[in-house]
Amino acid sequence: MNDGLLKLTNVTKRYGSRAVVDHVSLEVRRGEFLCLLGPSGSGKTTLLRLIAGLEMPDGGRIEINGTAVAADGRNFISPQDRRIGYVFQDLALWPHLTVAGNLDFVLGSLGVPRPARREKIEQALAMVRLNEWATAYPSALSGGEQQRVALARALVAEPRLLLFDEPLANLDVHLKADLEDEILALQRRLGITSLYITHDPNEAFYLSQRIAILQAGRLIQMGTPQEISGQPASAFVARLISLQQVRSPRRGGLTTDST
Repeated sequence: MNDGLLKLTNVTKRYGSRAVVDHVSLEVRRGEFLCLLGPSGSGKTTLLRLIAGLEMPDGGRIEINGTAVAADGRNFISPQDRRIGYVFQDLALWPHLTVAGNLDFVLGSLGVPRPARREKIEQALAMVRLNEWATAYPSALSGGEQQRVALARALVAEPRLLLFDEPLANLDVHLKADLEDEILALQRRLGITSLYITHDPNEAFYLSQRIAILQAGRLIQMGTPQEISGQPASAFVARLISLQQVRSPRRGGLTTDST
């Protein structure tokens, strides 16, 4: 059986005459944590939105679990039917709903019967240690706690693929490091396939088993942190990953067996 959960083949997205995603092909393995690394404007978020079904590709093919969800400029499967969890950069928590209400809304939109929702919500909040905040509103929570709510909301429907759109970009360095550890531990425990975008090479090298580097909408190198740091494919990659030296690796990509 093919161990690839997500497969992109020549995926392209244009805005006018500009290709913001330019014939990108890659495969994410089951249970893998893969980072998309690139500067602003490299096409990272657009690619994530194409995978989630929030944008329509102009060309190429997107497959999830062996099924085409988009191809030849058409979306075949709606976002809610792709079994994808999405953690947005701005969190996008609904301020008028409680913590539990944010999770309940997701389950309700997917048609989960009301009696089954409570247990799923309790389980998701337990994963991120927020059960005691179930009746609180997002405005009462700290930035780190709001991040955990966003993660629980992405997990509550038991997705097979989890997408992260730079969720820690606006946090201070110490809180960011703590939440990186929590995300990494949770992903390993659940074994959920994860695609994480970032412009920060430190974050990519710490979290990921493999890294895909984007430049101007093109995939220019893909490999383990060791492979990329040992043999950068271009001067651009070398400059980008040179920033990684400001942070020592901990328990993430550089010290994790990616086989």
